[in-house]
Amino acid sequence: MRIPDFLLRLAEFITAQKSWQGTATELLTEMKESEITSNVVTKLLARFSAEVLVPRHIQQFYTEKLKTVKPNSVIHYHAVIHQALKYALKTDLVSQNVALKVDRPKKNDFQPVFLDAAELQHLFEVIKGTKLELPVLVAAFYGLRRGEVCGLKWDAIDFERGTLTVKRTVTSIQLDGKTQMIEQESAKTKSSMRTLPLVGSFKEYFQKVKEAQALNKKVCGNCYNYEYDGFVFVDEMGDLLRPDYLTTQFPAFIQRHGMKKMRFHDLRHSCASLLLANGVPLKQIQDWLGHSDFSTTANIYAHLDYSSKISSAQAMVGGLFLPDAEGFQSKWSEIEKSGDEAVAR
Repeated sequence: MRIPDFLLRLAEFITAQKSWQGTATELLTEMKESEITSNVVTKLLARFSAEVLVPRHIQQFYTEKLKTVKPNSVIHYHAVIHQALKYALKTDLVSQNVALKVDRPKKNDFQPVFLDAAELQHLFEVIKGTKLELPVLVAAFYGLRRGEVCGLKWDAIDFERGTLTVKRTVTSIQLDGKTQMIEQESAKTKSSMRTLPLVGSFKEYFQKVKEAQALNKKVCGNCYNYEYDGFVFVDEMGDLLRPDYLTTQFPAFIQRHGMKKMRFHDLRHSCASLLLANGVPLKQIQDWLGHSDFSTTANIYAHLDYSSKISSAQAMVGGLFLPDAEGFQSKWSEIEKSGDEAVAR
């Protein structure tokens, strides 16, 4: 299969995703990967226009891109190239999927950034009164993902019972050069749907926001954007808080205030680290964060769980009688002791 033919099949594959009939999660995944591929992969592969596509070309592409982007991005490229060739094989356009002969790029070991209690307190002080304040408070306290913050609606907040339910997300994707917002009525996974207590000042925070929205609608009248009516995080004109706004503006804000470099998602990691520091078991942290399985929580945060190691050590000491340390003395200690006694006499 020649490169131009592959690019044509790739474009066909990308177009097919735009009429996707699967779940919202599958659509978002495929669309994100397809957009990345159409903007990056096709441009790079086009230089082989006179050649037949072979595994070496794909491997060269991965090697080159790994110099400029993160491994996760190259893994996305790999997934779409693989699926595009699978599509071409299914429609008898190729005799084999050469992507099967190319190794999937490996992920780097992920080391999340954490803010401790004092650093978070400082962040809360400097961010007060800004557009980022409440999204940051929610992400840091409840450990919500970026899309979960933007996807909060008033029907998820029960003021009477004092609960907040995470049950939808909002994701922004690029389609035909335009940013579009995709609302998903369920969270990332079944376990991501969770109900959390509306504690501390959060009940008052949300009540104030709801009152402010009512006033904004009254003042703006027909100029108010009702497309996102029902969402918690909208501005004075009713425009939705976009996930990409949090992605770009939060790091820029903390950089301006001399804080260490971090992403909005690292507030979620900070939440988990504080829970661990206060003795909350990993299993409970899994439920709080909405991880689909315990291994995800353990892989990211187990190395921080020093309190559990202390408990384990104390349990071992309680269950075993350890001998004294006399047996670890130097064999010369008795001779030295005898010499000291002789001098004393």
